Amino acid sequence: MSASEIISKIPASYESGIESGSLFYFPSTVNIHSELGVDFEIRLCPALQKKPKLPTPHFDDSTISKPLGDFDPFAPPHDPGLLVGELTSEEISGQYVVLMNKYSVVPRHFLLITKEYQSQTSPLMPDDLLQAYALLVAGKKAGKHMFAFYNCGDLSGASQPHKHLQFIEVEDEGPPIEVLARSISLPSPGKPFSIERLPWANHVFRFPSNLRSSPLDQREHILADAFISLLDLGISTVRHDPSYPAGLPSYNVILTLEHMHLIPRRFENHTLESTGDDLSVNSMGFAGMLLVKSERELEAVKTEGLGKILRSVALQSVHDIQVAGVTKDIDGEPTSML
Repeated sequence: MSASEIISKIPASYESGIESGSLFYFPSTVNIHSELGVDFEIRLCPALQKKPKLPTPHFDDSTISKPLGDFDPFAPPHDPGLLVGELTSEEISGQYVVLMNKYSVVPRHFLLITKEYQSQTSPLMPDDLLQAYALLVAGKKAGKHMFAFYNCGDLSGASQPHKHLQFIEVEDEGPPIEVLARSISLPSPGKPFSIERLPWANHVFRFPSNLRSSPLDQREHILADAFISLLDLGISTVRHDPSYPAGLPSYNVILTLEHMHLIPRRFENHTLESTGDDLSVNSMGFAGMLLVKSERELEAVKTEGLGKILRSVALQSVHDIQVAGVTKDIDGEPTSML
């Protein structure tokens, strides 16, 4: 199926998944909490307290093959109540399957999965980026605002070791964090930048305005170069933290039609000061959409503040150090790209 065919099937696949009992939808309410110039959406879903708690997967850095004995819910045969179809393209060699998310808090939440097993510790490849962006473009043409995200590594909030990107529909054109990203004026287009207002390390790349209509080879070049440049900055950020654990770094990626964001991760969970509860944070949190399971957690998050919570699971920004000496003004003095 093409990206547009996949997108057209999502609503019916979602409804049939619920009817068959394969897909579980948990109703929720959204609370807006304004902080750092972002209208954070804190989604309260008490029903998630009844969801089976899965152990945090361990991602084996030493192999790209599926760990022996581990159950892989993304391996065939796929549940027909969750399967949307195979995403194929004559121009793209990678093979992918699209599944509805089994446990959904946001309606029509779906996953792009590599057909053959690949590790969730592996970086996004050009084909991954091309197909993900194609789905966003197809969604836009169908009148749907969506964004994609990728939780990479042990500390990223990932729930499965089989490589997958996730897609969420939103009311506006992109998640809440995009408001800040769009507000940044770039003196040097085509280079990564950081949203300095945010107290955690973040690296962002703004796409050319014509990317969605660009030829495939040009789109591949831009997407791949953007990801590599952000990943390099993420790894550099990790190296500035002498206490960072050994092994492959963890990070979150947020992909919209306009930007790619990469946030290096230091911890998976934040322990709320007032309750002692562990709050798991993945890409959604850094996109401006946090999930809580009780009124107690909701009030604790509001009191403690999203800036403090997200900073605690991320790293200190060293973006100014990273770009110093790279970008210079006409007098030869270092200048920020921000």
